[in-house]
Amino acid sequence: MKELRLQGRVIVTGRGSLQYLHEVEGKRVFIVTGQKAMFDNGTIKKIEDIFKSKKCEIEIFSGIQANPTTEEVDAGVKRMNQFKPDLLIAVGGGSVIDASKVMVVFYENPDRNFANVFDSPLSPKRDYISFVAIPSTSGTGSEVTGVAVITFKEKEYKLPIKTKAMIPDISILDADVVMSMSPRIVAETGMDAITHALECFINKNIDDFTDGLSKSAVEGLFKYLPVSYEKGDPDSRERVHNFQCMAGCAFGNAGLGMSHGISHSIGGKFNYGHGLLNAICLPYVLEYNRSKDKEVAERLDYLAKRLGLNDIVIAVNELNRKLQIPKTFEQLGIKRDVFKENLTQLLKNSLQGPTTMNPVQMNEEEMEKVLWTIFDGKLKF
Repeated sequence: MKELRLQGRVIVTGRGSLQYLHEVEGKRVFIVTGQKAMFDNGTIKKIEDIFKSKKCEIEIFSGIQANPTTEEVDAGVKRMNQFKPDLLIAVGGGSVIDASKVMVVFYENPDRNFANVFDSPLSPKRDYISFVAIPSTSGTGSEVTGVAVITFKEKEYKLPIKTKAMIPDISILDADVVMSMSPRIVAETGMDAITHALECFINKNIDDFTDGLSKSAVEGLFKYLPVSYEKGDPDSRERVHNFQCMAGCAFGNAGLGMSHGISHSIGGKFNYGHGLLNAICLPYVLEYNRSKDKEVAERLDYLAKRLGLNDIVIAVNELNRKLQIPKTFEQLGIKRDVFKENLTQLLKNSLQGPTTMNPVQMNEEEMEKVLWTIFDGKLKF
């Protein structure tokens, strides 16, 4: 028996779908966002105007950075406890949505905090505050998943926090909000989505529902992500925005794999963007997994044929090249001596989190081969 939860109450799609907020109930509205982008493109003002027209009290908490930290979340919870909202709206990239997820859970459960968040399971229910997610980037799928990844600076590592209570009630996929993304953000978040879809597709926990979603997401993202990057037209931006959400619906139920485990480790230590790291890791991880697992190799071969490709790993490498993604950690800028000096910590952290669901079970010896391969591009497995 398997319980599937593909989303919260509703997903709203289409350009201009911010207007759906007119139908959202709430008297005290807490808006969480990043630093400048959503102010500069007018999204925050549109949201404010909608709730002002309904005579709501509004509080804005801004400044969430690319890799949200425990300190940022704690500051948000403190503001929430002062303002006492009944509705939280997260508008921004995956980092903003992830931080908001933990804020919502800690606000609803005053006895829970980062000191005890892993001591026992979090409640799967949310009773007091409604939660709306409006993604401003097209990649994380965070608007439909029950997991948040937070950086614990003292540990120099990103840790996932999970509970169904984190799944937003309403996810609004308004392509107008993502039109201001730079090509670099389009590339990195888009490759994050492709990593979600492919790691989900080869996960041993796959089922008929997540198989269909992940397969369609890969197909759609391979078709429309290069166009969104090169042209930035409304149609391709909307298609990528929708397909990345489908990938989120899939992996939220089936799981991910080693690309994400390594990305959390490298990102926590060196503070690079999550999507960028996934893009670098993905072709090496796919190659490793298919070389060790016949079923993975067969599934990737089937998917390549479905997409009209000769080889899915070669296709990912080619897409990375088009999107100007570095080929290795060394090209990214990590120095060999620094990498080697921190290898013990990187190894330990890379084996945790999503890596535990990798289709090939990993140990330190094998992970070290993979890490050095991704570092310099020279195959060691």
